[in-house]
Amino acid sequence: MTSDDNASLWNASARERFDAAPLASEETVDLAVIGGGFTGCATALEAARMGASVLLLEAHRVAHGGSGRNVGLVNAGLWLPPETILRQMGEAEGKRLVEALAAGPQLTFDVIAREGIDCEPVRAGTLHLAHASSGLDDLRDRFRQGNRLGAPLQLLDDQEVARRTGSAAFHGALFDPRAGTVQPLSYCCGLARAAQEKGARLCERSPVTSVAYRHGSWHLVANGHTVRARALLMAMNAYHERLSTPLRPAFSTVHFSQYATGPLSEAERARILPGGEGCWDTALVMSSVRVDQSGRLILGGMGNADGPGARIHRDWARRKLRELYPDLAEVGFTHSWQGKIAMTSDHIPKVVQVGPGGYAVFGYSGRGIAPGTVFGTAAARALIEDRPDAFPLTVQGNYSERITMIKSAYYEMGATLTHAIDGLRNAGRGHRDAE
Repeated sequence: MTSDDNASLWNASARERFDAAPLASEETVDLAVIGGGFTGCATALEAARMGASVLLLEAHRVAHGGSGRNVGLVNAGLWLPPETILRQMGEAEGKRLVEALAAGPQLTFDVIAREGIDCEPVRAGTLHLAHASSGLDDLRDRFRQGNRLGAPLQLLDDQEVARRTGSAAFHGALFDPRAGTVQPLSYCCGLARAAQEKGARLCERSPVTSVAYRHGSWHLVANGHTVRARALLMAMNAYHERLSTPLRPAFSTVHFSQYATGPLSEAERARILPGGEGCWDTALVMSSVRVDQSGRLILGGMGNADGPGARIHRDWARRKLRELYPDLAEVGFTHSWQGKIAMTSDHIPKVVQVGPGGYAVFGYSGRGIAPGTVFGTAAARALIEDRPDAFPLTVQGNYSERITMIKSAYYEMGATLTHAIDGLRNAGRGHRDAE
C-alpha cells in the first residue's frame, strides 16, 4: 500500500471538492498567492472578502501538500510550551503570538460556519496524552504554564483518560476544550471554494517558475504566462518546490504518516474516543490517534510511509494499534499516506519580507490548520492594507538556517530507528512470553 492520492483516506472521504483550470493567460491583479494550502487559501478568501483582485497559483491541486495530508487537529497554540515561546521571543512579542494562536480554533470554526464548509468539524477538544510517567510530568508543567496565561486546560488522570480514549496505555492527559478536529483536505478545499465564490481566481496545475520584483510590481511566470501583482504571498511551506525566487524559505522537513482502519463496529465506536477528541502523545517520536465521522480509527506517527523505512513504519503502526487497543489486533489498515512538516530550528513560524509588498510565511512545525488560518487571514490584511503589524509576530527582513538537509535526514533516521528498536523489543518480549 502506497501513500499516493488514491491511498489517502482524506482524498477518499472528502465532501468538499475543488477543481480549477490551469493559468492560460497573462493577468494583472492586486494580490498573487503561491500555494493552495491552508495559508494560501485563507489569504485568498480574506483578500477577496476585502474587495481585492486575487490570483492563487497552485503547482498541483489545492491541498496537494501538507494541508491535504494533515492529521486534522485544530489546536490552540504551537508545539512549544508557552513559556518557551515567551523566553525565545520576548514577553510582549511572545504573548502576542500565544494569544493570536489561542484564538485560532475559534477563528477556524467561525470560518467553517460562515462559509458552510462541509469538513466534519467536531469541536470536542484535544487530548495531549502522557505516553509515560515522564510525559505526565511534562503535561503538569504545560498545565501550569497554560493556566497562568489564561488557557482553560484540564489535567486528567489515567482513569479518566482510559474512559475517554478506550485505552489503558496512557498515564494521563492534558485536555484543551478550545480545540477540535476537521477533515483537513475538505477544509482546505472549502476555503478555496469560498475564495472563488467571493471573486478570487484560483489556478491549479500552474507551477510558478520565476518570481521577481520589477518596475513597481511583482512578476510571476507560470505555464509560460506572466502575472503582474502589486502584492505577493509565498505560502508553499514544506512543499516549496524549486523555482527562481527572492527567498528560499529555510527549514527542515519532517515526515508524518497516517494509517486508517475500516469503520469500527458500533460497540467499538462507543468505547474508543466516543467524545470525538483528537489526540497526540508526549513521546519524542510522537504519534497521534483520532476517529473520523465514519468511525475509522486513524493512527499517525513520525516517519515516511513512502521512504526506505516504509515497512518499519507500517509494522510499528500495527504494533501501536495492538498496544493501544488489543482487541483490534487483527484489524487491518485500509489507507496509508504521508506528508511533510516544515520545522524551523526554534519551532516558531516565520514571516519574511521578500520585497516591497511581498511576504513568505512558513514553519508551523506540525500545527498547520489553526495557525494557517490565522496567518493567512492576517496576510490578507497586511498585504491589501499595507499593514505588516497585522501579522501576529514581527516580520523579518531575512531568515536563514544551516544544514537543513542534514537535519531532515536525521529526523527521518531517528523515527526509523525508534520504530525499528520498538519492533526488536516487542519481538524479545514475545520470545520470553513463548518460553
